[in-house]
Amino acid sequence: MNKSEILAKVDHTQLKPTATWKDIAQLCEEALQYATASACIPPAFVARAHAAYPALNLCTVIGFPLGYAATAVKVCEAKQALADGANEVDVVVNLGDVKDGAFERITAEIAALKAAAGTHILKVIVETCYLTQAEKIALCGCVTKGGADFIKTSTGFGTAGAQLEDIALFRSHIGPGVQMKASGGIRTREQIEQFLQAGCARIGCSAAVKALAGE
Repeated sequence: MNKSEILAKVDHTQLKPTATWKDIAQLCEEALQYATASACIPPAFVARAHAAYPALNLCTVIGFPLGYAATAVKVCEAKQALADGANEVDVVVNLGDVKDGAFERITAEIAALKAAAGTHILKVIVETCYLTQAEKIALCGCVTKGGADFIKTSTGFGTAGAQLEDIALFRSHIGPGVQMKASGGIRTREQIEQFLQAGCARIGCSAAVKALAGE
């Protein structure tokens, strides 16, 4: 793949807790310059970024990074983000529910979020570093039944990020309408290409533009 083809699959990301508007504006300008799939930014910046860069596809995060907000709060947060100009929302699953085995509750939450998102893209972050193999498989079912568009590996704030073996596992257990996003710890062109070749449709990465810009 050439540089442009790779960057077209990257969610160019800036989610540091200390990110300033200057940081967000720089990210948005890079996303436009290099035609990345989206700019993924904190929800508090979405309205300002949409006003400043109306042509940019904006992604934001919901229930981030821990995922244990009430479903109604996540739904409200998603609706606000979309009203502010986001086109895609990446929502963290409730890991307490996962550990309780409450997979019907998780599916219901995903369905409620997809109803709120409508035609906009919903990605569900399952935070693989905290999961057993059985939990990962069960969550593939939740994401599929709940109607989400993507299953996403990680927040980047957990104990580990994306792993190729998890992508292989997802690929075997998600439904045909679900795509995959790898994120967390991906910093080189080689890593990006490995995840794309494994079947990911998106890569969440803060370093892709830097890694590829000089080519």
